[in-house]
Amino acid sequence: MTNTKYVFVTGGVTSSLGKGIIAASLAKLLQARGYKTTIQKFDPYINVDPGTLNPYEHGECYVTDDGAETDLDLGHYERFLNVPTSQANNVTTGRIYQSVIEKERRGEYLGKTVQVIPHITNEIKSRIQLLGKTGKYDIVITEIGGTVGDIESLPYIESVRQLVWDLGENNSVVIHLTLIPYLSAAGELKTKPTQHSVKTLMESGIKADILVCRTEHEISDDIKRKLALFCNVKQGAVIQSIDTDTIYNVPNLMLEEGLDTVTLDLLNLPDEGKPDLTNWNNFLQKYANPKQEVSIGLVGKYVELQDSYKSILESFIHAGAANEVSVKVISIHSEHITKDVIENTVSTLDAILVAPGFGERGVQGKIDAVQYAREHQIPFLGICLGMQMAVIEYSRNVLGLADANSREMDEQTSHPVIDIMEEQKDITHMGGTMRLGAWNCQLKPDSLIHKVYGKERISERHRHRYEYNNSYKIQLEEKGMISTGFNPETNLVEVVELRDHPWFVGVQYHPEYKSTVANPHPLFVNFVQAAVAFKKKKHASMA
Repeated sequence: MTNTKYVFVTGGVTSSLGKGIIAASLAKLLQARGYKTTIQKFDPYINVDPGTLNPYEHGECYVTDDGAETDLDLGHYERFLNVPTSQANNVTTGRIYQSVIEKERRGEYLGKTVQVIPHITNEIKSRIQLLGKTGKYDIVITEIGGTVGDIESLPYIESVRQLVWDLGENNSVVIHLTLIPYLSAAGELKTKPTQHSVKTLMESGIKADILVCRTEHEISDDIKRKLALFCNVKQGAVIQSIDTDTIYNVPNLMLEEGLDTVTLDLLNLPDEGKPDLTNWNNFLQKYANPKQEVSIGLVGKYVELQDSYKSILESFIHAGAANEVSVKVISIHSEHITKDVIENTVSTLDAILVAPGFGERGVQGKIDAVQYAREHQIPFLGICLGMQMAVIEYSRNVLGLADANSREMDEQTSHPVIDIMEEQKDITHMGGTMRLGAWNCQLKPDSLIHKVYGKERISERHRHRYEYNNSYKIQLEEKGMISTGFNPETNLVEVVELRDHPWFVGVQYHPEYKSTVANPHPLFVNFVQAAVAFKKKKHASMA
């Protein structure tokens, strides 16, 4: 038995209120007070994990060191806390039911009728407490996906109700995040949706201990009193969460509102002094006061939804602050790239990033963007598929292999410079079967990538089925595309660079998954520096 305390974060009124950011902000404040804290996300959809979901459905799929394909909120958890998450930090309804059905098939329920209560709820409760029972954490924060009242969320809400009862007094806190809408015609904030949401939660047997109220306008003390009275919480436990310019300011707003102190009081934990947010606020200071600006093109096929490339966008924020530079990211849909787009949009950029992705749609636009960056000496970073497109472009336009391609796009290509990985050839199931998680990479001394990292051995996260075909390595290197990073166990090429280009790097891995506020990723930091240098040189040549 451990002394771990539990915090549950539920949502009401509407989705997309930012439960993950509130959870991460509270965790940051508790961590800054010295409490060992972790966050986990329980998602009510029936997919076993988000790995097979289209980014338009659920945003990007985040990948952990241990190879879990998870909800994008885990990216926020890591970026805020600077602590790696794992498979245990993200659980879906699909995984819960899969586990229960497997136990039933093994005969572990001794002939009992398997039901939502107690078998599904017991499995959820067991998963909620998994991290807490390791003894590593003082506080475990659990974000319950979806909105209170959703049919698919009911087993989770019931599990939380049972667990609050099981844990006893002062061992758990329920935070309910709601919306306080502003009616411009009436000129006032309305509390009724929140009252109804709290009532729905209470009908499920759960009393909200803290209300966090998302709002576009300041909430007056009168409104807080009204919410406290009709939602049965203390007035000090009604927390305003007003819109802000950046999610990274939310911990400071929650500190001002006292979310951490109220939580500690309810958990009967010592509240000594203020959390140390010195480094965090140094980052915010640099972010808010850039000395210059660069424009970087993000070439992808899911750019209509910002969450599709969430980790990349956040990595640019971290790297921009580290350089005291405002990074203006210009989203460019690869499917819409034409000669005019290249000239009118890409030509004005200070750097180009070709993003990850799957499938044939929009591939030619990515190849055209790579070619433009290569020929015009614009700083270029290709990530995963972006790196593969760089190899294909070079093979076609420099090696003269006109039909060079990836077997992902053309199984019949006579020059598969990107080929399916050997261990992937016999795989038929799509979910959780790619090359996933953290893998080692050996960097070539005196290369650009070695200079970026400042060391010869790195570990980065992967998510792919296709790889650089080593059969073409000699030809590519003779013509100037050098392989400068290798997996030491498989000899898989992880990094390519161009010999005659100021800054051109393609990486098979996903550096964006490891960038945090405390540790901006060196590849993004150096890429932004290259964009600054390119802009300066461009302006000097025009003077």
